[in-house]
Amino acid sequence: MTAPGTVPMLSIAGATARLGGREVLHSVSLDVERGEWVTIIGPNGAGKSTLLRVITGLVRHSGEVRIDGRLAAGLSTRQRARLIATVAQSPIIPPGMLVRDYVLLGRTPHIPLLRAETTRDQAAAEDAIAMLDLAAFADRRLDQLSGGERQRAFLARALAQDAPLLLLDEPTTALDISHQQDVLELVDELRRQRGLTVVSTMHDLSIAAQYADRMVLLARGIVAATGRPSEILTAPIIEEHYGASVRILPGPSGPVVAPIRPESTRRRSVR
Repeated sequence: MTAPGTVPMLSIAGATARLGGREVLHSVSLDVERGEWVTIIGPNGAGKSTLLRVITGLVRHSGEVRIDGRLAAGLSTRQRARLIATVAQSPIIPPGMLVRDYVLLGRTPHIPLLRAETTRDQAAAEDAIAMLDLAAFADRRLDQLSGGERQRAFLARALAQDAPLLLLDEPTTALDISHQQDVLELVDELRRQRGLTVVSTMHDLSIAAQYADRMVLLARGIVAATGRPSEILTAPIIEEHYGASVRILPGPSGPVVAPIRPESTRRRSVR
């Protein structure tokens, strides 16, 4: 909970958004406290990525978004970038750009117009490259990396930005299980060290449960449930909103969601 006299890092009130003539989000309200990790889950088409784009101002919407108590609609692009760092699902890859130069782009909000980056900016980029185990790729072109290597470069750029709110849209996409753990452990460590606030979307519910302080379930564009992972990841809730048969197993770091064959399918297979 937010301490008395403070405001949430992120506050969304009544956000409604339409894409292609269809209402994707309907009156979504959500507060994210400082230092909290909130993971947004839900079936495909629920509006998870759209909600992140509403926060960053990339999707027109009604309702109100506040970042660190400031009305987002009143922030300039540079001001917003100093508060929010984002790793999108499919970022634009500048052709021919080296990894080192791409990560350094994360410092753009901190560099005055018509000025060059400082040694402090370069050091921040190099630190992010080292943290994401990218030193061996720093002088390679971004478009020549594997999907997992690029994903780490995208995160390095966001960390170099040094914003207090980090938005991660499916951050483990294209990563093998080892790098999934490495990336999420790094984000969690930085969250604790720097006081970062993290909002992520994830499809892998079991992995999400290990890191999220709280989960928000979106379904058909509305907040269907919110709470601790153990409160949200139950067989009835997943069956209702995902249409999947699962068994919930206890895990050392949170509930484990194990898909099981529907009873009707098992009966047909033994005939």
